[in-house]
Amino acid sequence: MSVLLVTGTSTGVGKTVVTAAVAATAAAEGRSVAVCKPAQTGVAPGEPGDLAEITRLSGVTGTLELARYPDPLAPDTAARRCGQPLLTLRDAAAAIDGLRDADLTLVEGAGGLLVRLGEFTVIELARELDAPVLVVAAAGLGTLNHSELTTRALDVAGVRCAGLVIGAWPADPDLASECNRTDLPRVTGVELVGAIPDGAGAWGRQRFTEAAPGWFTAEFAKHD
Repeated sequence: MSVLLVTGTSTGVGKTVVTAAVAATAAAEGRSVAVCKPAQTGVAPGEPGDLAEITRLSGVTGTLELARYPDPLAPDTAARRCGQPLLTLRDAAAAIDGLRDADLTLVEGAGGLLVRLGEFTVIELARELDAPVLVVAAAGLGTLNHSELTTRALDVAGVRCAGLVIGAWPADPDLASECNRTDLPRVTGVELVGAIPDGAGAWGRQRFTEAAPGWFTAEFAKHD
């Protein structure tokens, strides 16, 4: 089993759509894929969450959600507010290990790299699983700082960064976005391995799955 964690430089940068795109790309290569969302927030019981969106876009049905909290907050805060116990690192790692029959297991975090999914962060989970982290970044102003902070934190923790992906590349990019696409690898020292078209999350499954492999570099698409 290969495990890849997906995090963002902040909230709202497109982690779920990127996770769906990676899942669709791996499936197109003939690999079996499982997706875990350790903590889902801001969604009531019975309502579709991020995993349902990943399935809708990619067609991947092997999904696992470990905890759900109704308030749209960081998972540890949301858990405390509703009186639920915090996820533990041991339980999360064991649940992900239970998906080992899949060729690729994707784990989508919440918010940014240091947001607590329970008693742990994405960094701590990556170290426990000995797995790399894919970083989803914004296209526009501010992304250089956010991306470098994120990749530096991974480096300090000894966690391999699998690459940067721009979560929503605009159809008509402004000057900042165009410059950032060039500067992101330069300032972070991490390869830009993909860019997802803005609005792709609203596409139907067929269009999404057919296009997804073309959003990533050939090397990443074959070896994520």
